[in-house]
Amino acid sequence: MNAARPYLAAFSSRFLLMLQYRAAAVAGFATQCWWGAIKVMIYAAFFAATPTAAAASPMTLPQVITYTWLAQALLALTPWSADPEVALSVRTGSVAYDRLRPVDTYSLWYVRGAAWMASRALPRAALMLLGAGLILPLIGLSDWAWRPPPTLAAAAAFAVSLPLALALSAAFLMIVNIIVAATLTDRGVNVLFNSLIIVFSGNLLPLALYPDWARTALLVQPFAGMMDIPLRLYVGQLSGTGALAGLGLQAFWTVALILLGRWAMDRVMRRLEVQGG
Repeated sequence: MNAARPYLAAFSSRFLLMLQYRAAAVAGFATQCWWGAIKVMIYAAFFAATPTAAAASPMTLPQVITYTWLAQALLALTPWSADPEVALSVRTGSVAYDRLRPVDTYSLWYVRGAAWMASRALPRAALMLLGAGLILPLIGLSDWAWRPPPTLAAAAAFAVSLPLALALSAAFLMIVNIIVAATLTDRGVNVLFNSLIIVFSGNLLPLALYPDWARTALLVQPFAGMMDIPLRLYVGQLSGTGALAGLGLQAFWTVALILLGRWAMDRVMRRLEVQGG
């Protein structure tokens, strides 16, 4: 317990610090509501205009709508940019202080990154649940609302999957942070991974709606575990052995990326040149 105390303190301090940015949370919520509403209208128009294709779809319209609102609510839980705190410390040279602390640098950056993503996602998800889950049904738009999980099993699977998604996102965020430490800038890596994560995590389009030949490959790649798998578990699109396989994939990629990140960080830190002063 004493060994974990510094990391728990780092997580809680970063989490509480980021919760203070209420205006940013409200602005993010408003933006994500706008894009969520556009996506919902597009899906509704598609399902209405092509009933044959809609009937063959692996997801129903209510599932897709709920998936969309959840994706908007949990957008900040995906590592679509490097941790700005790490990027700043690399640019200014204060990364040397982290290397001198009597803690494991990888673990320290990992828990800070997890706290950064979780603290940004929590208020936006709460506001999205209030708006899309409670207000829309009250004003007569229940067909376009965020719906609860269809079964207790789906809710339980989502409750297990969501922390795994955060752990996986933090593991990948560490890969991004290590690239920033190696290249001394976060500009290029942010541009590259931003597009990849938005497409392959399921934020742009649920991965189940891609062509049949691509679905298996899309499901087993690591980005799916950051958003698509938890959301498909929530709406009941993955169940039974499919749900267990999804959770297993999340756990596998988390461990794999942590091992890769530790190996890469060891190599980068041996050659790190501290700038600034």
